Amino acid sequence: MRECQYADYKYIMQDVSNIYLGAKYTYEELTEDEEIPFKIKSLVNRYIKPELEDWAVSLESHFYYMEEKGFAYQTFLQLKTKVKISVLEQKKRFGSKGEPVYASRTLKLQDFVKIPPKEKEEKGILIQEISFSKLALAATV
Repeated sequence: MRECQYADYKYIMQDVSNIYLGAKYTYEELTEDEEIPFKIKSLVNRYIKPELEDWAVSLESHFYYMEEKGFAYQTFLQLKTKVKISVLEQKKRFGSKGEPVYASRTLKLQDFVKIPPKEKEEKGILIQEISFSKLALAATV
């Protein structure tokens, strides 16, 4: 029996100013994947790994339950991290209540962390992607 792999949400993309990581990556996979730039691997090993209890935690889980304290939060804050989420909303139609659909939103890390996990579950928030500034990464590592 094959185990379900979230390959659609395990990716890395770059543009001129940002790096985008799929949220289903685990920190362990980030350090082992050949596609991931060395600076990101170095950042994870040096600043994030010492604070993690489970090395196999996904970016999605880590960010979903992240609080406004701790060195990992401060590190990602310095990288100008943004979180791309899908949130369940009612699509309004003329003359009807509408139907539930997922809409994408991008929030700064400090704004996303302020939402309590219980509220995230109630609103049906799913994390799709984590992005951060290349310039901030160059200055950090």
